[in-house]
Amino acid sequence: MTTLAQLGSSIYDLIGNTPLIRLDHIARLTADPHGITLLAKAEWNNPGGSVKDRPAASIVRDAQARGLLTPGKTLLDATSGNTGIAFAMLGAALRFPVHLAMPSNVSPERKRILKAYGAIIDWTAPDEGSDGAIRRARELAGNDPARYFYADQYSNDANWLAHYRTTAPEIWAQTAGQITHFIAGLGTSGTFMGTTRRLKELNPSIQAISFQPDSPFHGLEGMKHMATAIVPAIYNPHLADRNLEIETEVAYAMAKQLAREEGLLVGISAAAAVVASLRIAAEESAAGRSAVIVTILPDNADKYLSERFWDEPEDLSFSI
Repeated sequence: MTTLAQLGSSIYDLIGNTPLIRLDHIARLTADPHGITLLAKAEWNNPGGSVKDRPAASIVRDAQARGLLTPGKTLLDATSGNTGIAFAMLGAALRFPVHLAMPSNVSPERKRILKAYGAIIDWTAPDEGSDGAIRRARELAGNDPARYFYADQYSNDANWLAHYRTTAPEIWAQTAGQITHFIAGLGTSGTFMGTTRRLKELNPSIQAISFQPDSPFHGLEGMKHMATAIVPAIYNPHLADRNLEIETEVAYAMAKQLAREEGLLVGISAAAAVVASLRIAAEESAAGRSAVIVTILPDNADKYLSERFWDEPEDLSFSI
């Protein structure tokens, strides 16, 4: 007989097993979409609204298991938004305080969500991006190590292991092992590192393509231009078969096009992921090869609807 204590789910149970969506209308932007299947993981279905729920939960569980996040300690980390939201959600659910360092120019929606969860925020200089937040978190951790568990998502192996253990097996099962290309953006790099490692074990011929902004000054929130940023310790540049650079303006235009042609309101990095995927799709199509291309849509547009690009004149005739 099931007891009341056995009913319901924990916050952890709600993370992962996100759907894989076909992007058939957008795939037609390739010269000849025949033989091309474009698929995307809808990570906004996680309870915190983004792919970052996966590594945040992995980091918290690992820290608690190793006695690093104990009662009375505060979880501390640097974030550009989504991981911080995930930590704040978990902190509220599991009853531990969360202190975050974050650039002050993140969207108003992110700020409101974090306030709702009760997180403590140190706002850092907007022109320093996530690197400024990292420096501030390191300073706080160094000044009072007894107070904090410094999660350090950029260096914590539990970050990429979350994707090795969950994201990659889900993609493999959802495509029945037919995936030919995996594409993901670089921020902490955990999504790309973990998913690629496991997929390559399952089938070494899968092509793994990373992407990043095309310049240090960009609008792809949460992503890093690796040549000029503090490079995450978990990042291995040799794991990718290729790396693409994506322009902010093209990602903005794609966000609008996905809304109009697929009925999907996605975040900016998600739109950039679709741009990268279409570029690979166009190459495969031109070569007469079939492909099953899978990418990650880290979040939806809920945290970006205050961005000005939504109100700018539309030009949906851009070149991929």
